[in-house]
Amino acid sequence: MKLLRLRRSLRVRLLVGTLFWIAASILVAGWGLGSLFRQHVSDQFHADLTSQLDQLSAQFTLDAQGRAQLTLALSDPRLTRPYSGYYWQIDQWADSATARPAAVGQLRSRSLWDHVLALPADALNDGATHRHRVMGPQGQMLRVVERSLRIEDSPDGRARTFRLITAANEQLMLEPVARFDGLLWLALGILAAGLMLAAVVQVRVGLAPLRTLQSALGKVRQAETQRLEGAFPMEIMPLIDDFNKVLAHNADVVARARSHAGNLAHALKTPLSVLANAADAARAQGPATAQLAQLVSDQVAMARQQVNYHLSRAQVAASTRLPGARTAVQPVVDGLVRAMRRIHAERQLTLTAGPFAPALGFRGETQDLQEMLGNLIDNACKWAAHRVEIQAGHRADNLIITIDDDGPGLAADQRDCVLQRGVRADEQVPGSGLGLAIVDDLARLYGGQVTLADSPLGGLRAVLELPA
Repeated sequence: MKLLRLRRSLRVRLLVGTLFWIAASILVAGWGLGSLFRQHVSDQFHADLTSQLDQLSAQFTLDAQGRAQLTLALSDPRLTRPYSGYYWQIDQWADSATARPAAVGQLRSRSLWDHVLALPADALNDGATHRHRVMGPQGQMLRVVERSLRIEDSPDGRARTFRLITAANEQLMLEPVARFDGLLWLALGILAAGLMLAAVVQVRVGLAPLRTLQSALGKVRQAETQRLEGAFPMEIMPLIDDFNKVLAHNADVVARARSHAGNLAHALKTPLSVLANAADAARAQGPATAQLAQLVSDQVAMARQQVNYHLSRAQVAASTRLPGARTAVQPVVDGLVRAMRRIHAERQLTLTAGPFAPALGFRGETQDLQEMLGNLIDNACKWAAHRVEIQAGHRADNLIITIDDDGPGLAADQRDCVLQRGVRADEQVPGSGLGLAIVDDLARLYGGQVTLADSPLGGLRAVLELPA
């Protein structure tokens, strides 16, 4: 599940793609630059050997007895220091088809000391050069460049073929390549780290507007505002504008729905009032019509209850889909407490509420909170003996409001029943049996709930949980 979330993350996709191509580019660049440098060093190394071979060819001659000699010593001082890593040697070839040397190491550099280079048998055209890799003195692996030189006018009149050889320790070529590779990969590693850090910063900065958008959406969800506000890049401004248009359209739809619900209420109240008045008039005419009048009165009362119930549901269903609505708890509770003190003044109840935190709020419409709390507080006042207490607070991301009374309470097996529409705990107490059912339905439409439990005061506790 976590892997699936990572695969769906835009940030992870951008980072993985960018880091992959950075790593691939660094590896290709390192391999390419390393290969170019190795080729360059190798070419330069063999060019130096070829240059020394050209000097050797230029200074090569034969003495009166036909022996090889140099008119001048080669200029590189390393050729005179024993086992310095730079060497030259002259072999004489036999005049036969076997291409076998007649005299190996006839003449050689001082740096070879007493060592003679042994090269594989090689048939060379006159003036052609070949390269070899052979073992040299003190276990040195040498890179060798050789050339065949044929002299027709030797002192004894015979044509002679000589093999001119220059060699150098290949470590003199490999060591700078190894040092360069180390520095190259160090530099490329630093470059890669810098590019990866830049990629992380770029992705973070590039996606910052999405975090701003998320924050703006959170403010709409928390009812702090009714539209997306903030500075956004031009690439996502069309999305912001369209979303704000949807919010405005939704608000218009909700307003029209509330207006229609109010119109329906007024349209039904008038004929219901006419029927109720007609029933009262018929009841006054005598026993003959009293039974019919009572039937009409009962049905009108039930019709009014149903209208009020379904209108409440319709209104809260609309308001729960209206973002940006938020209601402070303290003013609503204070207003309801004042109203209940007047309604139940003859019972001389003690109603206490709060104090509540100033930031305590309900994510919904004011009239919906009044509807729910009004029913719960009124129910507590009907059953209380002397005292009703109202408290509110937060639990996680929800608003918790508790209403306690010191009345007779309610058995556990009856608590679920009284939340159903039309069910009353005591038929002798005035009421329609719809109050708690309306509270339960409204709370569920908002994603909350109402629960009943034993109160510390001895009566019933009603706990209303709503989104904060």
